[in-house]
Amino acid sequence: MTEKRYSLKARVSTDTPAAVRPVLARLITQGTVTAGEKEGEFQVEAQMEGSSARDLNRYLLSELRRAEKKTRLRAEWTSEGITERFFDYVPKGAQRG
Repeated sequence: MTEKRYSLKARVSTDTPAAVRPVLARLITQGTVTAGEKEGEFQVEAQMEGSSARDLNRYLLSELRRAEKKTRLRAEWTSEGITERFFDYVPKGAQRG
């Protein structure tokens, strides 16, 4: 399967931001990670490559949960005009446009 380039917009929330921040810094090499509006929340905008949005989402959340089990991820992955939304591991639909 070929690798696609995805644009990620995500909100990561956790009870232990000190444990999650280094993981985000390691994984998000082409993008930005900023503090969110609430304590323990991060806003992520990045570019990542992978075979599918589902695989990238699973990889990102699994890595975050290794650092802190109660981490939550709300993500939108966009490639080739299609945006796929996820809440944790669960797909919440796709939209063209």
